[in-house]
Amino acid sequence: MPLESEYRLPFELSDEEGKFLIQLARNTAKTFLETGKTLKPPEDTPKKLFENCGVFVTINAVRSNDKALRGCIGYPYPTSPLVNAAIDNAVNAATQDPRFEPLQKEELDHVVFEVSVLTPPEPVQVDKPEDYTSQVKVGEHGLIVEKGFYKGLLLPQVPVEWCWCSEEFLCQCCVKAGLPPDSWLTKGTKIYRFSAIVFEEESPNGEVKRKSLAEA
Repeated sequence: MPLESEYRLPFELSDEEGKFLIQLARNTAKTFLETGKTLKPPEDTPKKLFENCGVFVTINAVRSNDKALRGCIGYPYPTSPLVNAAIDNAVNAATQDPRFEPLQKEELDHVVFEVSVLTPPEPVQVDKPEDYTSQVKVGEHGLIVEKGFYKGLLLPQVPVEWCWCSEEFLCQCCVKAGLPPDSWLTKGTKIYRFSAIVFEEESPNGEVKRKSLAEA
């Protein structure tokens, strides 16, 4: 079975690099909504952000003290440089999430941006499906469930926000894939886990902080 260390990111991101990614995501979405043009990687992009990484960009609407999902799209696998993936998915989260209408530029002052940088997903190896619950740690792992043409992904902050246990996390990821909740127990279902470094705005266009997944 893979060692826990294999699920850690191959590099760390500083708070400044996280702030750069958040500001880039916001500026990219703003530019696209106002002009229809997509930004190129800025000249002052930190060298580390040209390494290939999976990344998700999440946009949440802020209502009083509550947040509501407004868009979330990403690349789960390290197929392109992190800076390019962040740019692509800032546009995608703002305009291509099929669950929502495209973001309007007037909404930018009422949403917060979140960027999740992912480890490469690794298959979870178990002797029997019931053992998945002991190998999936809430507040640490994100999940991908695959069966046939069905596929679903949930970021590691999601089960914490919804107060799920590992079993409920597995069930909900199956539902996200369009499968029955108990599909993780059935033959032919593949379970992958990954970790993430997450940065978010505390308020619209506000301070950027590193998000503790255990307290998401």
